[in-house]
Amino acid sequence: MPRYTFTAPLWQWMARRDEWFFVSVPDDMSDEIMARSEGLTGGFNSVPVQVTIGDTTWRTSIFPGGDGRYSLPLKKSVRVAEGIDRDSIVTVVIELRLSAP
Repeated sequence: MPRYTFTAPLWQWMARRDEWFFVSVPDDMSDEIMARSEGLTGGFNSVPVQVTIGDTTWRTSIFPGGDGRYSLPLKKSVRVAEGIDRDSIVTVVIELRLSAP
């Protein structure tokens, strides 16, 4: 499966009162992921992925945003395990988990 590595800052979604944190997938990678996943997406056009940050690997989905980039949610257990806080810049490895219907 295709693999993408990038470094990006953590950002907080402010639409809700609880803490939801994300990392944005760079434009060029988002464009390629969108092309590769056409017709293979889930709800809300989500794309299933396996993610590694530091020593932590987990499965989740990335979601397209209004700016054309995908957003990767970072759950609290990952942020705690990897010492990630509000001002962190993280290196992310994403592997697509696409399967044809």
